[in-house]
Amino acid sequence: MNFPEPLVRGRLVRRYKRFLADVVLDTGEAVTAHCANPGSMLGLAPEGAVVYLSPARDPKRKLRWSWHLVEIGDATVGIDTGLANAVVAEAVGAGRIPALAGYGKLRREVPYGHNSRIDLLLEEHEADRPDCLVEIKSVTLSRRPGLAEFPDSVTARGAKHLAELADAAAAGRRAMLFYLVQRTDAARFVLADDIDPAYAQAFRNAMAQGVESLCYACAITPAGISLDREIPFVPDM
Repeated sequence: MNFPEPLVRGRLVRRYKRFLADVVLDTGEAVTAHCANPGSMLGLAPEGAVVYLSPARDPKRKLRWSWHLVEIGDATVGIDTGLANAVVAEAVGAGRIPALAGYGKLRREVPYGHNSRIDLLLEEHEADRPDCLVEIKSVTLSRRPGLAEFPDSVTARGAKHLAELADAAAAGRRAMLFYLVQRTDAARFVLADDIDPAYAQAFRNAMAQGVESLCYACAITPAGISLDREIPFVPDM
């Protein structure tokens, strides 16, 4: 997935009110950017960090900039959670995820469960192959070298999604929890039990009901973000 406009480099001044970030561009201009990440962004918003923004394409938009990437140490991190679905959908469409290959149709944001929407619905015309519900989670947290973690804050919504995937699997549908690690330094993935033990338990319950899980890392540059490689899930640390 390529960014439609060249990203602009700057330095982070502060992130505040969850969805706002003050940035000084390399040109010296001070701007306020939209931060499309509702999580805590633990470890991802230090003052002075190198960040990359995109200019707004809609002249009527209130904020003229959107924050997409941050450099943390030697890693580049994609902080825009809204891009995760597009990256995975592109990879599925290109047949780059063997476990999700071969379906005849892909639909996004399809209603299911109790007032929820599944990120991707993969449909098959053959009667002997069930459709596949794919819930995508963007992973950005890392507190130990090479280890990506999820979630970075308590997520009751995430636990609800797991329960609904478990119900779907118990009813005979195929259900998948897909963790997309938007970091270039991740070699393994683990649940952050200490941050949200209820989510971790909901995950284990869902797996026991037949929900599947996958975890992939990303290749990230200022030109774009694409699926890179599958990385192992570490059940416990």
